[in-house]
Amino acid sequence: MARRAADDVTDTELAILQVLWERGDATRRQITDALYPGGGEAHYATVQNLLGRLERKGFVRHERGENVLVFTATVGRDELIRRRLQGLADQLCGGALAPLVMNLVRSQPLTPAEVDELSAFLREQRRRSKPSGHRG
Repeated sequence: MARRAADDVTDTELAILQVLWERGDATRRQITDALYPGGGEAHYATVQNLLGRLERKGFVRHERGENVLVFTATVGRDELIRRRLQGLADQLCGGALAPLVMNLVRSQPLTPAEVDELSAFLREQRRRSKPSGHRG
């Protein structure tokens, strides 16, 4: 099934999310300063528009602080990665994740530590997927 464009974020929206993931929360001015050091009012307006789009898409929320709006990401980095990779798997591999993962590893070989981490993760996945009462 194809994803709607509103279910994803643009590269510029992603840059805002990255600032929020790093900081936890931030004002429009703080986000603007992080993305456009020394930027002017045009950059501030751009960030304001992007924050509005992210809020409509459900990726960001705001609360009123002391005379200022404070923005927080409502989706974590891992969740967005999962969504995007599942979208790619759906689009390129008929929903199958294994070809996507194998091609990623082929294109960028893993370090020994990453191989250990991935192996442990796969062992845990295998353990969880065994039916109850199965001994192996």
